[in-house]
Amino acid sequence: MTLMDPLANALSTIMNNEVRNKGECILHPASKLTGRVLRVMQQNGYIGEFEFIDDGRSGKFKVQLLGRINRCGVVKPRYSVKAHNFEFWEKRYLPSRDIGMLVVTTPLGVLSHREANEKNAGGSLLAYVF
Repeated sequence: MTLMDPLANALSTIMNNEVRNKGECILHPASKLTGRVLRVMQQNGYIGEFEFIDDGRSGKFKVQLLGRINRCGVVKPRYSVKAHNFEFWEKRYLPSRDIGMLVVTTPLGVLSHREANEKNAGGSLLAYVF
């Protein structure tokens, strides 16, 4: 199995385990970006606790699933978005208003699109979750 995008692999693993009603899943390889996206998902209540497991190679994340994710995935290509132009992308990737979130990488770090809007920060779209 060739791993071109660790974030895409992590989100598809989460999605597959959610569909099968698993309580937890192991994501590998781990990356800093994957960890930051998981933290945003955790802060917004989509996943429970997660921990980094150092296996001497690239590492793994053990993620507790809460059964709250209907769909998640990466946004490819990673479109750049100006500070107050998230509405177009919300309409494109999320099912309806106030349901789900876009994950955005900004100069302030990895944030949900609502946080980025509040902090007046643009950036690149990474993923969506609802």
